[in-house]
Amino acid sequence: MNRFWSPAVQQLQPYTPGEQPRGGAFLKLNTNENPHGPSPLALAAIRAAADDGLRLYPDPAGADIAQAIAASFGLAPDHVFLGNGSDEVLAHAFHAFFAGRGPVLAPDVTYSFYRTFAALYGARLREVALDEGFDWRAEDYLGPAAGIVIANPNAPTGIAAPLARIRQILAANPGSLVIVDEAYVDFGAASAAGLVAEFDNLLVVQTFSKSRSLAGLRVGFALGQPQLIEGLRRIKDSFNSYPVGRLALAGALASWQDRAWFDRTRAQVMTDRTRMAEALAGQGFRVLPSAANFLFASHEGLPAEALQAGLRARGILVRHFPAPRIRNGLRISVGTAQDGDRLLQATAEILARG
Repeated sequence: MNRFWSPAVQQLQPYTPGEQPRGGAFLKLNTNENPHGPSPLALAAIRAAADDGLRLYPDPAGADIAQAIAASFGLAPDHVFLGNGSDEVLAHAFHAFFAGRGPVLAPDVTYSFYRTFAALYGARLREVALDEGFDWRAEDYLGPAAGIVIANPNAPTGIAAPLARIRQILAANPGSLVIVDEAYVDFGAASAAGLVAEFDNLLVVQTFSKSRSLAGLRVGFALGQPQLIEGLRRIKDSFNSYPVGRLALAGALASWQDRAWFDRTRAQVMTDRTRMAEALAGQGFRVLPSAANFLFASHEGLPAEALQAGLRARGILVRHFPAPRIRNGLRISVGTAQDGDRLLQATAEILARG
């Protein structure tokens, strides 16, 4: 610890991102990046925006992309908040609505950044155990709370909850803000965006990183009723009035408008996910049902650490989490069909060697 650190910094346990190797030829199946690349229209828009206009600040409200997003969901632009990736949007939400408050309920197995945000902003997080099938129960989220945070589909399990269950906790907790983190929703889950007009205690968060293949651009957004969006804007404008750059705004807008590319690439991911899940199950893996662009798999015959090491030795990166309930599982991103074949050949070799 550094003697200049504040007590808050000394106590923080930062989120650990997936490995981003420098050098070497690795197949990256560890950070849930989309293997199919961004929309060609998005790339063209980014190139076109790389001109003398970069000397000017970007639109702080991102009015054009906010209008496009709002129209897609039947909402007005004042229901949309833009941020530098969905992680920043989530961080602002914890700061705006949960700082110094609690309890905030979240599953015990979920996106670990929620714990970091809670610690950073002095929110009291209460983890609620998933059931034996790694799913959450609505009855565990009823009662007084400052907020509820649900990733749907969940990470790292990939399991999606039906929209009726989201509606149930919204209706039963009118005094609690419910954040639904939909980073992976486009790969097979039902979005809660259609409930925003009905519930003033709902904030839906999405990203351009996964289904739109723009993880390197850093654009995310939230949908909520105007009073929630105003709370987020107050935090943003007290922190960084220009979080989304001109290139990012241009690329995000073109990507959002290219529905054909979006539908074609996400459908391919879902097809390859099913194929890979079935093949892993055929090798004796337990594979959780996934509505995301990754699989969570475990094998009784070999510890996850050994599998991860064996895959890395063969040039394949996957993600392992040491938390007690999931320490024998690996989260495997869905790549191309060829990526899947390479992974399956490697797992077969590792299992054959015992």
